[in-house]
Amino acid sequence: MTLSTLDWSIMGIYFLFVLIVGIMVSRKAGDSVDDFFLSGRNMTWWLLGVSMVATTFSADTPNLVTDLVRQNGVSGNWGWWAFLLTGMLTVFVYAKLWRRSNVLTDVEFYELRYSGPAAAFLRGFRALYLGLIFNVLVMGAVSLAAVKFGEVVLDMPGWQTLLIAGSITLAYSTFGGLKAVIITDFVQFILAMIGSIWACIYILNLPEVGGLSNLVRHENVVDKLALLPDFGDPNVWVPVLLVPLAVQWWASYYPGSEPGGGGYIAQRMFSAKDEKNAVGATLLYNAAHYALRPWPWILIALASLVVFPELSDIKTAFPNLSDDKLGHDVAYPAMLTKLPSGLLGLVAASLVAAFMSTMSTQLNLGASYLVNDFYQRFMKPDASQTELVWAGRIFTVVSAFLGLGLGLILTSAGEAFNLLLLLGAGTGLIYILRWFWWRINAMTEIVAMIASLIIAGYLTFIHDDLGFLPMEGWHKTVTGAVLTTITWVAATYFTAPTDDKTLRSFYRLIRPGGSGWDAVIAKANSEGDMIHKEKSGQLSLEILCFVIGVITVYSALFATGNWIYGNVGTAGLLTTIAGAGAFFLIRSWGRLQHD
Repeated sequence: MTLSTLDWSIMGIYFLFVLIVGIMVSRKAGDSVDDFFLSGRNMTWWLLGVSMVATTFSADTPNLVTDLVRQNGVSGNWGWWAFLLTGMLTVFVYAKLWRRSNVLTDVEFYELRYSGPAAAFLRGFRALYLGLIFNVLVMGAVSLAAVKFGEVVLDMPGWQTLLIAGSITLAYSTFGGLKAVIITDFVQFILAMIGSIWACIYILNLPEVGGLSNLVRHENVVDKLALLPDFGDPNVWVPVLLVPLAVQWWASYYPGSEPGGGGYIAQRMFSAKDEKNAVGATLLYNAAHYALRPWPWILIALASLVVFPELSDIKTAFPNLSDDKLGHDVAYPAMLTKLPSGLLGLVAASLVAAFMSTMSTQLNLGASYLVNDFYQRFMKPDASQTELVWAGRIFTVVSAFLGLGLGLILTSAGEAFNLLLLLGAGTGLIYILRWFWWRINAMTEIVAMIASLIIAGYLTFIHDDLGFLPMEGWHKTVTGAVLTTITWVAATYFTAPTDDKTLRSFYRLIRPGGSGWDAVIAKANSEGDMIHKEKSGQLSLEILCFVIGVITVYSALFATGNWIYGNVGTAGLLTTIAGAGAFFLIRSWGRLQHD
């Protein structure tokens, strides 16, 4: 099926809109790095929360969900559902701490928390690593999805899709900075929700599918519906459920779900008016990301098992699809070709917008690292604000070419997802503890990064070739997490702590709760440098809200699934639990401290 004039018109209108937005806000965005990278630090919670959701919904997200559902069933989504624990911990514990830091990027945090040459090295290295290598890898995975979408739905070569969508993204990101990104994100989210729900309803009613009731009874689907994996088979439930919940959520560094918050989530928190707006934004993001959005994608993925049960069926239907791009993840764009004119254009526009949203965020975030934490910090400390903004625009262009180029090389969204998880395995616990335990220092993080890189490289490229027993992906993740954690904990005790001046300054600014800073406070007070300890009980309430928040969102997610499956009793119970949890969080909100 080819797109009609109406379909192309809908997409063209969106392209024109984002370009106008970029031009309209370009003058203000060029005033300073705060305006270009943080939108002047005056954004409201609802706009930031929607922006986080829109950014996380990249063009590869429904492809990834489809890949997981087709191969492992609905329960296969625990690989990313488990990151809700990270998200809720950020909401109730870390969001306000990040906002108090008043830094421009989460990488600048290193010289706020640590001291000496090691802290400076860490800041510079992480700026280059996250701004170029890691950021480009993320953009490559997103670009891969756009390539597959273009070849299947738009019927054009992948490079041509990237050239058109990438050029427009680059234009408004370069001119308008973060404010342009956030405004376009809001429209993209509305488009995405309307498009995915409408497309889901239409696809479920295709003659081949026969409606929702027929879908859930179909022989290709019935064994894929379970929300939890088969507990009778440890080869299934251990990697699908246990490892994500027990290890992956705290051990791995993954974009949008960084332990303790980070990346573009932190950037949005820095952009908030105050702590209250930072917390509200992250709460809205986690509720919408996990409980609101997934089911239309899941249902379309299940329907694809009826229409395209095997990869060979997809290849037969799309003979022009490149062999190296054929995978279960391409079933999602394949299903979209069943949509009628007009609706296809709306959904196509929403997916192109999703690609543009994620790419624009990654471009702005990566440029912020390279400008603030490398160029200004180490190359030209006295650069003017105008010069820094122009440096940001140049870095944006360079990053775009690298990310888009990588998208033409990668072959699988799942492949990129697993590689990102393995590269960060074992480092996540540092990002959680460094706020609350004074003993963690810059060398802790340096050793963890080096160990993670070496261990991931060995497990990925060397281990199996040496003739050892082959390891599954989850074995590698757990092994990498355990070995890296042991290494950095040892390094913490064998290296010198951060100097007293930096530790005291950090505590006064951030005011973290708990007892992990008692030694610093006691020493300062004994020397007459009086420090007031954060009031007791606040951290305990935050942890309780974290637990209730996780239960609430999971209950809402699974209540929706059970309503869809027709399990009325279970659905009603889960809905009640979700409602009670939401009531508790609302009542507790006033007791949470937001200075």
